[in-house]
Amino acid sequence: MTALIPPVGDHVHRRGNFISKAIASFFLLVTGWRFEGQLPNLRKFVLIVAPHTSNWDFPTGVMAMYALGLRGTFLGKDTLFKWPFGYLFRWLGGVPVDRSSKNNVVDQTIALFNAREKMILAISPEGTRKRTEKWRTGFYWVALGAKVPIVPVAFDFPRKRFVIHEPQQMTGDVDRDIAHLRTFFKSAQAYRPSFYVE
Repeated sequence: MTALIPPVGDHVHRRGNFISKAIASFFLLVTGWRFEGQLPNLRKFVLIVAPHTSNWDFPTGVMAMYALGLRGTFLGKDTLFKWPFGYLFRWLGGVPVDRSSKNNVVDQTIALFNAREKMILAISPEGTRKRTEKWRTGFYWVALGAKVPIVPVAFDFPRKRFVIHEPQQMTGDVDRDIAHLRTFFKSAQAYRPSFYVE
């Protein structure tokens, strides 16, 4: 199913109003972006976005988030949430994490999932815009520890599509599961194809 804005179920963590959705939808319309697929109607999940090869990925993702009316959560170093940008990052859904804490980031994020009734953690599995052979696996251990599925979403820049795939349940076999998740993303979808390793 390809649509400008697909329907979003009532269990999904939501934000925004008619005005914010209308503005974001207008930008999607004039730039030619469309959604393919539909988000699962779930209260909690990890949403992984790839390929991540450009600074354009973040504003494009924010546009998609507001068009769908989603309240996404992303993680950032606690130092990023100080003045003057702290309020903006929190407003966009950012959550500061203390990397020096005795509780590591994975444990902090699992605790965040457990404390909330609804949560969508949006994250890039590459962890960098640069070319990299391996994904970081923190998101995987968060999903496993919080007992939530992973929803792969590909940003297809040449065809201007947000490709939403079915939720994937992790088995605990990290190598097999990561290899399976990587099959949902192709270098040809990237803003800079040479930066993404399949």
